[in-house]
Amino acid sequence: MNRHSHIVIVGGGLGGLTCAIHLAKENIPVILIEKDSYPKHKVCGEYISNEVLPYFDFLDIHLEALQPVTISRFVISTQDGNTIQSQLPLGGFGISRFSLDHYLWKKAESVGVQLLNDQVLDIVYSDNSFQIKTATQGVITSTYVIGAFGKRSALDNVLERSFASKKSPWLAVKAHYHANFKQDTVALHNFDGGYCGLSKVENDRVNACYLVSYDSFKKHKNIEVFQEEVMYKNKHLHSFFKEAKPLFDKPITISQVNFDKKQAIEEHIFMLGDAAGLIHPLCGNGMAMAIKSAQILSELLISDYKRTTKLSRIEIERYYIKHWKSSFAKRLYTGRILQKILLNKNMQKASYILASTIPSIVPRIIKQTHGDPLIC
Repeated sequence: MNRHSHIVIVGGGLGGLTCAIHLAKENIPVILIEKDSYPKHKVCGEYISNEVLPYFDFLDIHLEALQPVTISRFVISTQDGNTIQSQLPLGGFGISRFSLDHYLWKKAESVGVQLLNDQVLDIVYSDNSFQIKTATQGVITSTYVIGAFGKRSALDNVLERSFASKKSPWLAVKAHYHANFKQDTVALHNFDGGYCGLSKVENDRVNACYLVSYDSFKKHKNIEVFQEEVMYKNKHLHSFFKEAKPLFDKPITISQVNFDKKQAIEEHIFMLGDAAGLIHPLCGNGMAMAIKSAQILSELLISDYKRTTKLSRIEIERYYIKHWKSSFAKRLYTGRILQKILLNKNMQKASYILASTIPSIVPRIIKQTHGDPLIC
């Protein structure tokens, strides 16, 4: 089967689906290809900053029926269990990817996005257009391609992206639980070799998602043993996991989580969300960044689509790179610095003393990893 669309989006995560909805809202032909079926769980912290709400309102994305949890407070603990608490400057909400991605998929369908469940095998750029080879739908052609295929994909290898051949030392683990946990709080608890985020999502569930170095994890037999022998040394994690009732048959995991710098454009493909740059999970802002990157690119492509005199592809790419860097470079840099601090026990202690002495420093640091409300 051969077909053509002005824009093809590869990947149906937050960035890809939000971008598709925005483009379709402006009557721009768009096909979105996603290899998985919804609803499904994803390894994710499942906390979104309120900075996205004005943009969601503009797109008529209303999540009330999904019953997201309002979150306004932040708690962080050192490996020794010492805690610091703070108000979140903007606040946010907790919602599972199981519910949110499915909602956005249905929303995209309702506004006219052509949705395909298929696997993209290759993307070739030639003569100012793309050929997208799929597993079952044949070749699809397009003027522009948007890559929204997440943290790590087989396509990264196909496109020979610089980070794709490198082994990453990080493993992420996620599960849902029933537990006695404050509804308005997102917590970040450190342990030797990693950290664990806890926050509530809809239906009175607590999402527990942690990042751990593989070197730390491989010394233990399995997830349960690792949690008991390493994570339980933090008294807050010990208390949570001892009392919590798991709601998954087993946790879901993702390996080779790579935080290397990525390019916002690869082989003339616009990259969105984690495909363009993965912020360290401790910042709790990856979901909002994916949505913000969708807004930046959508507005740029819509503006050009409506022009009488079109911009060149190179001009559009330059504009996107410029806006992407101005929006996210500082956040990603701050995330890398924070991760280095929090994974070093001595630096953790020094940071705890500093934050205890100057409490206002915590919300100021949080602001460095978050953006302003997405005005449309």
